Amino acid sequence: MKNTIKLYNSLSRKKEVFEPINEGFVGMYVCGPTVYSDVHLGNCRTFVSFDIIYRYLVHLGHKVRYVRNITDVGHLVGDVDTGGEDKIAKRARLEKLEPMEVVQKYMNGFHDMMKIFNVLPPSIEPRATGHIPEQIKMVQDIIDNGFAYEQNGSVYFDTPKFAKESGVYGALSGRKIEDLIAESRDDLKNQGEKKHPSDFAIWIKADPTHLMHWDSPWSVGFPGWHLECSVMSTKYLGEKFDIHGGGNDLKFPHHENEVAQNHGACGHAPAKYWLHGNMLLMNGRKMAKSDGNTITPEQLFTGDSPHISKSYSPMVLRFFMLQSHYRSTLDLTDDALLAAEKGYRRLMEANQTLQGLNHPGNAGEGDLDKEINQLITQAYEEMNDDFNTPKALARLFELVSKVNGLKGGQLSFGEVTEATWNNLKTTFQIFIYNIFGLQDEMAASDSNGNGVLDGLMNLILDMRQTARVNKDWGTSDKIRDALKELEIKVKDGKEGSTWTVG
Repeated sequence: MKNTIKLYNSLSRKKEVFEPINEGFVGMYVCGPTVYSDVHLGNCRTFVSFDIIYRYLVHLGHKVRYVRNITDVGHLVGDVDTGGEDKIAKRARLEKLEPMEVVQKYMNGFHDMMKIFNVLPPSIEPRATGHIPEQIKMVQDIIDNGFAYEQNGSVYFDTPKFAKESGVYGALSGRKIEDLIAESRDDLKNQGEKKHPSDFAIWIKADPTHLMHWDSPWSVGFPGWHLECSVMSTKYLGEKFDIHGGGNDLKFPHHENEVAQNHGACGHAPAKYWLHGNMLLMNGRKMAKSDGNTITPEQLFTGDSPHISKSYSPMVLRFFMLQSHYRSTLDLTDDALLAAEKGYRRLMEANQTLQGLNHPGNAGEGDLDKEINQLITQAYEEMNDDFNTPKALARLFELVSKVNGLKGGQLSFGEVTEATWNNLKTTFQIFIYNIFGLQDEMAASDSNGNGVLDGLMNLILDMRQTARVNKDWGTSDKIRDALKELEIKVKDGKEGSTWTVG
């Protein structure tokens, strides 16, 4: 039972039984961040979702090669495929840094945030700039197969020809060529170079001011954004692999164009199953800086936002994300976070109670024994049903009621066998820590140990140091005073800031 998974395949638009291409082995590729700014909360939700999927597959005994890329070139402002400015190059110009300084700065920040949310690192984390020769080769393969053409140093994918000959373009996103014509923008730079408005660039000739460029048979330029994922997924997982994941916003054009590129180069689609996470809302609306309806992870940790009444810990936020299915929208509100905080604490307290209770022995197999075993089975069934974390979590809370009932004497140990009790202890910890990836912050270590508190304090002190460097004394003092109220003392020295409790 534990090994039968059904997952929703975006390509077929239905749930399918998960059957890996090679039994016991799973290849999974998830589109990673474009490292030109701090990772936003919606990205965090996506990576937490796929972290849980990764954890569950490993728990079931699969050997998983999880590849999550770093986009450090080729992603143009506005996500267009011609014209505009590379997002990293633009940030480099604004911050007066080298592009690779920008990449390193925000890649470090991304990794730090993933650690704070207890997201496991992938098996391989390739960077686009480290695979330029492979990208040039794939462009050439697509040209050789008749699905791309060169124009004034840039190379474009021939979308109408591919759509006509393959019949698969638009299958993933549901888009049609006619829709693309209607949505095309005639004011895009180089739009006139294309044979058709729906064609997209797979190699872009760099203008003299472009900071990141490489030699190629067609021009000094840089690869199209969509190309890198086709190349790196193929290199590390093979021409055909099991799962391709990412946010729902990547379904078109990014993933649709990936499918086209892989067909153009290899003659078939890359992935067997396509999984897409849904978006994070706030107060019922899409997050947007333009109208102030936005919040950063750091603001959630410090409470420094008008949208929330207090600060929330990383594990409360991770628990909050578990309460919605990865394919459903998740609405972040202060009330929902307060409820998540109570739920998280109740779950952790129940686990501490469970692990501290010893079975007295000499018990028979009663109705309670059967109920506990059934709930354990149902928790796995929920996870097997397209990784349904909210329903699996609900089964755990039904078990919480049983644990509290046994502790309080309302239920009797006489109806629970010792084998079932030990299974409950083990299963509860597996779900909380191994599958859901939660950590017990209530038992976090102090500053002399290694724990969640250390990671959070390092982030907060780094934010304070940034404020001090920018001479933002108001923010610096606000962080110091907030920590003081929590009886956390900060000491500034030549080697940086340290902290102690008490």
